[in-house]
Amino acid sequence: MNILKTAAAALLAATTMSSVAHAEATEMRCSHQLPPAHHIAKVIDQWAEEIETLSNGEIDVQVFGANSLVGARENIPSVAKGNIECAFSINPQWGKTLPIMNVTLKPYAVTDLETLAAWPGSDAAAFLDQKLLEKGVQNAVWLFTTRMTAMTSKGSPLINPEDFEGVKIRGLNPVADEGLVAMGAAPSAMSGSKVYEALSTGVIDAGMTDIAAAYSRKYFEVQDHVTVVPLFSVFFHGYLNPAWYDGLTDAQKAAIAEAGAKAAEWAVAASEEASASAPQQLADNGMKVHFQTPEEEAAWNAIMVPAFDKSFGDATGEDGVKLLELVNQISN
Repeated sequence: MNILKTAAAALLAATTMSSVAHAEATEMRCSHQLPPAHHIAKVIDQWAEEIETLSNGEIDVQVFGANSLVGARENIPSVAKGNIECAFSINPQWGKTLPIMNVTLKPYAVTDLETLAAWPGSDAAAFLDQKLLEKGVQNAVWLFTTRMTAMTSKGSPLINPEDFEGVKIRGLNPVADEGLVAMGAAPSAMSGSKVYEALSTGVIDAGMTDIAAAYSRKYFEVQDHVTVVPLFSVFFHGYLNPAWYDGLTDAQKAAIAEAGAKAAEWAVAASEEASASAPQQLADNGMKVHFQTPEEEAAWNAIMVPAFDKSFGDATGEDGVKLLELVNQISN
């Protein structure tokens, strides 16, 4: 009987300790807009698990994808206000709020894999981390997402500059979209989660997205042409509420930092694999795939780059000049 009592007491103590430990775990709710099939959504899940492991369970990371916690446009203000602890956005979503985040969107400028792989530990990234903090969020991780853009359409392809004349196309933000405007298109900025519906209902005629996202978001159901272009690069970056972050222990902060460094490497590998597979996957689902030729690139470059340079320069001033210098130093 005493043995049973001792065993029951031990079980109760263990259960109580487990409950206390779980109750004391610091909650970290993290929102993003990606569908589960997207390669970066999988990296984010892996990142969350790594934080929990490295923190010995002291941080309970709860990932809410596909806009299931808050919408894409609300992620930044929700974290800055402290409504949630963590979120991810693509760098163009900073738009006019922090226009220097558009630096990787300069046409044909930041698509070198060596530069992108070295980005997280670079002076350019540190410069942006500080600017993000000034806007109310603590940056935690840079996840390279794409250096291959899919320009999708229905009925006829978007290959030459004149093909864009009058085309209503998904845009990113006013600073980045000036290149499309210069081509004659009418861009409409929207988050990736809104594009499929906009294409299917005719709100826009053409899509612009990461080549892998064109497949994971099933653009082939509503578009029949895709031009694959090394136009620009995009990062999903994860950020935290500064007050919440400041309340963590040094060990917990170190766990987040180490997980971020690992996830940055995972993202490069996952993004390259996804972009390599996506064109054939789109073709297998009925899309006509065209890879931009050097001659076509030159024609786009001549129109889009001057327009972007003026827009970016007007919006960023001296900060933009300094950041471009830091980006150039990465690959030198």
